[in-house]
Amino acid sequence: MIAAALIGILAGIAAGLLGIGGGILFVPALTIFAGLGHVEAEATSLLAIVPVALVGSWRQRRYGNLRLEDAAVMGGLSVAGAVGGVALANVLPERALKIGFALLMLNLARQLVQRGLRDRRARLESPA
Repeated sequence: MIAAALIGILAGIAAGLLGIGGGILFVPALTIFAGLGHVEAEATSLLAIVPVALVGSWRQRRYGNLRLEDAAVMGGLSVAGAVGGVALANVLPERALKIGFALLMLNLARQLVQRGLRDRRARLESPA
């Protein structure tokens, strides 16, 4: 329970600060620090994300950053995706899920590095 509390606090801070979904942090943290299997971590993460998303979006709306129509479309359609994804997660080997998640994380990291380098280059090349 202590591991879950620490994971929740740290993921909430990261979600609010960086705008990342809790699942990116919850799933690895639950498997590493709480000893959950990958499917259990995914299921736990899905429910744990709800309050993080609600509070984070509520706060972002106060700053005028929330695109409500886009969020409604994405959220509505993601329900169907979640049903299919959960069904797949329960029939695929856990190793396949771990590899898929790792590949997703690596791709996200690559994109963040590329954007950071591109932004840095643009700042250096622009006249001050």
